[in-house]
Amino acid sequence: MSEDKEIEIKVQIESSRKLIAFLNKHGRFIGKKHQLDRYFVPAHRDFLKVRPVKEWLRLRESEGKYSLSYKNWYFDKNGRSHYCDEYETAIESLDQLEKIFKSLNLKEVVTVDKVRQTWRFKDYEVALDDIKGLGEFVEVEYKSELGKQKVDDITKGMIAFLKQVNCGKIIRNYVGYPFQLLFPKEVKLEEQ
Repeated sequence: MSEDKEIEIKVQIESSRKLIAFLNKHGRFIGKKHQLDRYFVPAHRDFLKVRPVKEWLRLRESEGKYSLSYKNWYFDKNGRSHYCDEYETAIESLDQLEKIFKSLNLKEVVTVDKVRQTWRFKDYEVALDDIKGLGEFVEVEYKSELGKQKVDDITKGMIAFLKQVNCGKIIRNYVGYPFQLLFPKEVKLEEQ
């Protein structure tokens, strides 16, 4: 898997209890963290004007450390995303970065406040996210080399994994947390 590509799904499930029990037995618990994700858009190129929103610039604070991430999502003809280009780096000085953002006229548009519990299971990193204002979600990210597999087959495998664990009803959206907070009436949900 290229370090600049991210293949993931975000879903709501009926029973996180069953997933947690499975992961505690068969996976490796990585940890629990509070993450504060602040999203920005440039004044000269408003990412939010395009539907579906494909670009996100995120400043993350987690455990007293900061990182900056730019994601450029790819959507199929039905508006579904399965992967993105992701460029991420650690930030040494939040103060200096905020000065740079101000100089470039980047404006903050939304903050995602979450508590994330993370496990590793086979090729997946599985996160249980509790999002302030949205509720509980599961994010499954593919962490192995892509090889000859198709992205669509990988995301179908993620859904199959959740079904095998018997999580109950699985509801998927293709827009992510910041979009759901900004434009809740535009979110389309699909039962898997």
